This record gives sequence, C-alpha cells and structure tokens, in this order.
Amino acid sequence: MGTVPYLRRWLFLINVLIYLKSDPMAVVYAKKIDGKLEELGRTEVVLNSLNPAWIEKVTVAFQFEIVQPLVFHVYDVDTKYHNIPVKTLKLKDQEFLGEATCVLSEIVTKQTWSLTLNLHIKNGHTGLRNFGALTIHAEETVASRSCVEMIVHCSHLDNKDIFSKSDPFLRISRIIETGGSVPIFKTEVVNNNLNPIWKPLCLSVQQFGSKDNPLIIECFDFNSSGNHVLIGKLQKSVADLEKLHKERSGANLTLPSSHHGRDKVLKGQLFVDQFCEKQQYSFLDYISSGSELNFIVAVDFTASNGNPRNPDSLHYIDPSGRLNSYQRAILEVGEVIQFYDSDRRFPAWGFGGRTCDGTTSHCFNLNGSAGAFEDGVLTDLQETKDALVRTSDLPLSILIVGVGGADFTQMEVLDADDGRPLESSTGRVATRDIVQFVPMREVHSGQISVVQALLEELPGQFLTYMRGRDIKPCLLHVGPTST
Repeated sequence: MGTVPYLRRWLFLINVLIYLKSDPMAVVYAKKIDGKLEELGRTEVVLNSLNPAWIEKVTVAFQFEIVQPLVFHVYDVDTKYHNIPVKTLKLKDQEFLGEATCVLSEIVTKQTWSLTLNLHIKNGHTGLRNFGALTIHAEETVASRSCVEMIVHCSHLDNKDIFSKSDPFLRISRIIETGGSVPIFKTEVVNNNLNPIWKPLCLSVQQFGSKDNPLIIECFDFNSSGNHVLIGKLQKSVADLEKLHKERSGANLTLPSSHHGRDKVLKGQLFVDQFCEKQQYSFLDYISSGSELNFIVAVDFTASNGNPRNPDSLHYIDPSGRLNSYQRAILEVGEVIQFYDSDRRFPAWGFGGRTCDGTTSHCFNLNGSAGAFEDGVLTDLQETKDALVRTSDLPLSILIVGVGGADFTQMEVLDADDGRPLESSTGRVATRDIVQFVPMREVHSGQISVVQALLEELPGQFLTYMRGRDIKPCLLHVGPTST
C-alpha cells in the first residue's frame, strides 16, 4: 500500500549482542547528512565474555519520512577503566574491535525486529579474520502507541467575511528543531459559525513528540480560492491543552502585531471540552506484521517540461551525471520507501507523451524512450476530483511533487489540506485524505526536505485506512513492549 512524516516520530529501544572474547562495550551513533556521527548512547561493559548480552538500552527517535543511518562501534574496555562510568570513558583509550552499519528502517521492518550484522574494521578487510557478529533488537515503547483524543471548540471568533460569518478550521503544527513548523493535523471546516465545535481530533505521540513539545494552533477562515484568512493563533503543548480541560478554562487567540513586536490578544478563545489518552496499534505494528508500501511512479511528459534534448528542459539528462528535478524527487522518495517494499522493485509509468510508435499515450511504461510531448498543467480538475473521491476507499495514497515553475494552484486544491474534503460532481465526499502535494521549488528554499514534506502524512493516511475498517495487525515479532 502506498501512503505520511507525519509523522510523525516513534521511540525505539535497542539491545545489542555480540560474539567475540573481550570486555566489550557498544556505542551507537546516528550518521548525519554531512557524514558526521552523533553519539546516541553506550551500553555497559560486560566483563570477559564471548557472548555478551548488554542490558543497557539506547533510545532512538524513529522518523518514517527520512533515512536514518546508524553506526555501531564495539570496544574492548581496558581493565583499569572498569570502575569509571561508561559515559566518561575516552574511546581513543580503548581497543576498537569493529563496526557495523545499517538503516533504522531495516530493523523495524523485520517481523522479529532483529537484525544481525557482521563487524568489520574501517578499512573494510573483513576477510582477514573473524571480527564477530552484532545483533540489534528493537522494541517499541508504550509511549509510541499512545494518542490523545480531544474535542475542542472556539468562541467569539472575529468575523472575516462581509456578507456572512467565517467558515473556521484549525491547523495544528509541531515546531521542529530548525525553528520551522510541520503541520500534523487539520480539522474539518465548520461553515458560517463564529462559535465552532469540531469533530473529535486524535493526535498520536508520533505526531506531537512529547506532551511538553510546543504546538502552534492556528484558526483560519476557509476560502475556496485557497487564500485562507488567519483568524487567530496560539502556542500550547498537549500538556497545556490537558490543563485547559481540567481547569475548564479557555485560551485567548492572538494575531501578529507590528506594534512594539507584541501579538494582539483577541476576544476569541479556544476550549478543550474532552481530553483522554488511549493506546492504539502503531504504524510499525502493521509494517512488522507484513504490511508493505508499494511505490509506483508516474512521470509527467507533457509539453510544459520542454524538449528533453534542451538543457533548460525539466527532463534533460545531463552528461555530467547531475540529476534533474524528476530524477532527484524519485530517488529521494525511493530511498525512504524501499525498506517497506520487500522486492524493492518500483513500477514506473509516464503520461502525456508520445511513445516509440508515435502515438500519444497517457499511460505508458517508461522504457527509456520518449519522443514529443502534448500540453501541461491540470485541465480536467472536476474529473480528477471525481476519480480521487472514488479512490479514497482504496488502500492508496497519491504523492505529487510539483516540478518546475508552473501554476500549481489546482494541485493544491486536490491536497485537501485546507480542512475541506474533496467532493465529487455528484456530491459524494472523499472518505479520507489520500493526496499530498508538494511544490519542489518551495520546499528546497525552506527548512525541510521535499521528502519530509511529501511523506510526513503517509503513516497517518495508512492508519486512517486500517482503523476505519477495523483491520488489526497480526503481531508476529516477539519480546515485550518497553515503557
């Protein structure tokens, strides 16, 4: 099934086993984009053991939407350091026994949540002698299955419409490490109402991280043009929202003000009518029990991309090996998705182009040959909406990357991120949001990658489908869940 971020985070506890004679200690690192290693934790030292089983666990935050390389270093700790806390040990004073690398997704997609790797020295000469084997076992924490369900309402909202009342909806975003924000939830639109009550909303720990993480809650007046007007906003954590519920109090919305840099406090308030925490199956419960994400690529070959023989074409194949925008988008998404597809084979199709025999086709295999091209952006919006509404009942998500400088306004309508679900020409409403659209030009100039923006909603879309049909995972992995 193709399906989000957001993503969306999970916590994992990693145990490690190794087979060699020493006083071993393992150190776990995360490998960053620039190649630098960030230490995540160390195990205890096991004395004089051929088969040490470390008890100390290392906590790793799992993010579906990015590739997370892990590096494991194993050291033989000198006896004179045995009474020193492992966190203060200088690794250069210990004997290096070997290292192993993997991607976190390789571990958590195994049905046993275990992965065995051969240890090697950095020069790669693993054939010189036996350096041992390293087994990594992952356990999902109880907290990662937790979610918060709330019913919220607003009162006395400012009216942004002239001939009627505002049509408000809420957008909730998580503040990320770089200082930017990532949307994690949007409510439905309540029409013509300044005191709206929204349907129950559910936020998972994967989405908000921890109860103390700050969230930005924005209230917008919906406009069909996509130019939604900000009614007001506030910053609260999940813990703050729980406190509002317990105290039966409201929190005032604010608007940015140029006056002395202070926000203007509004009359409108947000209230939390119901608040409860509960446990539910996680995205990885389904993945580890055999569910897969099948990635199918469809490439736009219409005329707006230009002649592929010209360097200014979006399809131009650079002899130097530099990837064009289409190649880059497919590669970056595929690098993440590949671990959730057992055969790692991705069907690739094209549309809006002329095939080898000269006929125009809107669905053809990418076989390395494409000739001339027809017209550009979306011109059959309502027919596309009708197809998406019908498809919303299927185990499918559609991820669209806007490549180039075209006007993607209609694509953004299909995304339904404005809080209003897609509606067909017959009045049927989509059962769930299955489209995520990201213009590449905007993401590359921002604080998150195109892959993060494109995939952040995928786990949530997957879970919406499964939970909506009461499909439960067949949990095959063994071992207790950690707290």
